Amino acid sequence: MVEALPEITELADRSLLIVEDDKPFQQRLARSMEKRGFEVATADGVKDAMSAIAAKAPAFAIVDMRLEDGNGLDVIEEIHKASPDARAVILTGYGNISTAVTAVKLGAIDYLAKPADPEDILAALINSTETKAAPPENPMSADRVRWEHIQRVYELCERNVSETARRLNMHRRTLQRILAKRAPR
Repeated sequence: MVEALPEITELADRSLLIVEDDKPFQQRLARSMEKRGFEVATADGVKDAMSAIAAKAPAFAIVDMRLEDGNGLDVIEEIHKASPDARAVILTGYGNISTAVTAVKLGAIDYLAKPADPEDILAALINSTETKAAPPENPMSADRVRWEHIQRVYELCERNVSETARRLNMHRRTLQRILAKRAPR
């Protein structure tokens, strides 16, 4: 049974900041959240978001992880400093465990993979912190988690195979074979 969500109109502050550099997705999400009762402001990147937060700290935020001019984690951190009670959700197409943990430590309440459904985002934004999320229908396999970790280290090493292999304590050719394969399910 699905638990009923609190009404948005019952909330005192319904301000929502959407930080997303994919303009069509940003606009669709903004319209969807406005229909649900939020007072929406949008930002295209970190610089715009910082200006919007300085002008008025939002009660809610939806922040893309990778923005053209920086990292969404910087925005989450700034929102949390400006308004510790703000409820922020990170959206990403590049999900991995370490960035999810970092996002939560910086003040995000949830971490959702793109493309995220507006209903899932809404549920993450307004569910109480005591409410536990249902276990995923199809959790990542151990092979997928390992692959995600390798991809993250590879990206952090600026796609340098030798440096990535050294940091992962792995033979370079083994790493090349892993990188050449598709992601496991």
